Amino acid sequence: MNKPLLATLRGAKPSVPPMWLMRQAGRYLPEYRALRAEKGGFLALATDPAAAAEVTLQPIRRFGFDGAILFSDILMVPWALGQDLTFGPGEGPRLSPPLVDAALNALQRVPERLEPVYGTCERVAAALPPETTFLGFAGSPWTVATYMVAGAGSKDQHETRGFAYTDEGAFQAIVDAIVAMTIEYLARQIAAGVEAVQLFDSWAGSLSPAQFERWVIAPNAAIVAGLRARCPDAIIIGFPKGAGGKLPAYARETGVDAIGLDETVDPVWANDVLPAGLPVQGNLDPLALLAGGRVLEDGIDRVLSAFVDRPHVFNLGHGIGQFTPIAHVERLVLRVRGKG
Repeated sequence: MNKPLLATLRGAKPSVPPMWLMRQAGRYLPEYRALRAEKGGFLALATDPAAAAEVTLQPIRRFGFDGAILFSDILMVPWALGQDLTFGPGEGPRLSPPLVDAALNALQRVPERLEPVYGTCERVAAALPPETTFLGFAGSPWTVATYMVAGAGSKDQHETRGFAYTDEGAFQAIVDAIVAMTIEYLARQIAAGVEAVQLFDSWAGSLSPAQFERWVIAPNAAIVAGLRARCPDAIIIGFPKGAGGKLPAYARETGVDAIGLDETVDPVWANDVLPAGLPVQGNLDPLALLAGGRVLEDGIDRVLSAFVDRPHVFNLGHGIGQFTPIAHVERLVLRVRGKG
């Protein structure tokens, strides 16, 4: 069966790079906004397998991307670890109790909260076109821990970085719990039909080099090893946003099959310093896609030319913005595929 995205993640180099976009199933699509309004909120939508499968499939129907990314959230794991998860109107997600004030061992784990996600996976796997790769995902331990400790997102992860310095043992226990739950979570996604998974470390760039080694590289390496013990053929993409000059070490030491690059990374530099033959993913600036026109055209061309001799999955450097015009996404697809 011809699946260009899956083949590229395994090291093939097709003449036209396969593509998908982070947050491609989301608020820029009117069909998504309508369904979310009908369900009454994000968590209700994400825990309804029929609705979440529909959201996952919407951008495939509209744009024909080579990959479908599971519709869910990185905070499903802390929810399964026993924290309460809410998505208030006009604000980001919140977890309670925040672990800066409460102990991890006081939480009552509720792994059955993840069952609807596996139901979504089964529905999507049964409905996707045969050439489309199904991507699952989870948050990486450092990023997930920043929300668990502080109870919400923050600009510089100040509380969590401080906690990791002042109470290393307690923070290590949080990371270890995330690692164990994440291995189980991803293995179950794969058993339900997912063909490759991505580890999102959205706040990896906030750490010092030594802390990056301990809280980004080591836990992600543990997930890769643990998942491969459960699923020997697992294909794993690592996305350490903001890692910059630490990307080569991440690529070498975690064991991921492919590495996602954020928009701040020079693609020419990345191609020069990353291990030969390692597939890369990215890294168009989402704001270039929002802007459109010559900015978009030039951005696409720079990314494509940088990785012409390496297995490459075209993607953004982070998630697609809420106000991105659909016409710009259509233009992106044509340009990447050499049709316009």
